Amino acid sequence: MGRGKIEIKLIENQTNRQVTYSKRRNGIFKKAQELTVLCDAKVSLVMLSNTGKMHEYISPTTTTKRMYDQYQKTMGIDLWSSHYESMKDTLWKLKEINNKLRRDIRQRLGHDLNDLKYDELLALEEKMASAVAVIRERKFHVIKTQTETCKKKVKNLEERRGNMLHGFEAISEDPQYGYVDNEGDYESAVALANGASNLFAFRLHQEVHDHPNLHGHHGGGSLGSSITHLHVNDLRLA
Repeated sequence: MGRGKIEIKLIENQTNRQVTYSKRRNGIFKKAQELTVLCDAKVSLVMLSNTGKMHEYISPTTTTKRMYDQYQKTMGIDLWSSHYESMKDTLWKLKEINNKLRRDIRQRLGHDLNDLKYDELLALEEKMASAVAVIRERKFHVIKTQTETCKKKVKNLEERRGNMLHGFEAISEDPQYGYVDNEGDYESAVALANGASNLFAFRLHQEVHDHPNLHGHHGGGSLGSSITHLHVNDLRLA
């Protein structure tokens, strides 16, 4: 049973279109290879799909450049001259744009203004005013951003300071806690208290000794001695 005729028109389904292109491309490449082997022909085949992918076949005994050169020689045309002229036009346009930009930069710096007319000077002034406005707006935006960031940092530091003060006040007001660096220094704290009491008794005794009028006239004893002995007895009981 032979194949039915296929209507030659664009395949609407994208998947079927890609499958057909792949199969027929391989078939054309196979035919080109057979022509190269059977007929000693020089074949150069370039194919581009609708997705932009390029596929190329070239005979093993030649190169693509040689094929182009032989084609130009046979046809008597120059494929590169038109391309060269197009490249020259593009280069000239790019140079013009570059020169214009350089001229604008020099004029904005205050140079090359002698040849400008009044309208051109006015247009240049408007451009510079617009540029200054954009720069000023950007500057204010940067300043505002930096200020807000600084305010956030200061607020964060103030909150941390407030939390630390609140925690310190809570510890200070709680009678269960004392301001002792190390729990093992309790004996040192007691010794310091006893030393302070002894120092107070010694100073009181010294003041009584320095001022004889403080000695008592009743009971044959001295007020300073009585206070000193009383204080010492209280410390011993403690």
